[in-house]
Amino acid sequence: MEDSGDDHGAIMEKFILLPPPSSDQQQQQLPLHGLTFAIKDIFDVAGRVTGFGTPDWARTHAPAAATAPAVLAALAAGATGVGKTVMDEMAYSINGENPHYGTPANPCAPGRVPGSSSSGSAVAVAVAVSLADFALGTDTGGSVRVPTAYCGIFGLRPSLFSFFTLCILP
Repeated sequence: MEDSGDDHGAIMEKFILLPPPSSDQQQQQLPLHGLTFAIKDIFDVAGRVTGFGTPDWARTHAPAAATAPAVLAALAAGATGVGKTVMDEMAYSINGENPHYGTPANPCAPGRVPGSSSSGSAVAVAVAVSLADFALGTDTGGSVRVPTAYCGIFGLRPSLFSFFTLCILP
């Protein structure tokens, strides 16, 4: 885990993903121009290992060959990726705790859990000095809805099949 300088423990790996190159005028017209986003460690980013919230998984898997379409869509709309977020190990908990990478600190309720597997994504958006304007998470059993409610922000669970799930674990 790389030190992100994030005192809330939301970002486990900091990096910058820039939108595709275009003219300044074209960039400024994109709907997400100037916004930043964090990526749950369940989405593939080409050249980086998707760790699924566990060092054992990260250690035994190769870097991704492709970037998840959801990440590419945010980039194509003008947003800049700022890194991967801490998540429950293998997306298997309702608390948002990770014994390996730490539990992101809930900025809305200090001392309480941030909730569910997209916890790092919610905390990255909820901190007072936002680490990200929005974040990508996944939700099969409350993994977006729970941490956004616990952290006092808005979360959206898209309808099934409304986006491509390629390059997203499991």
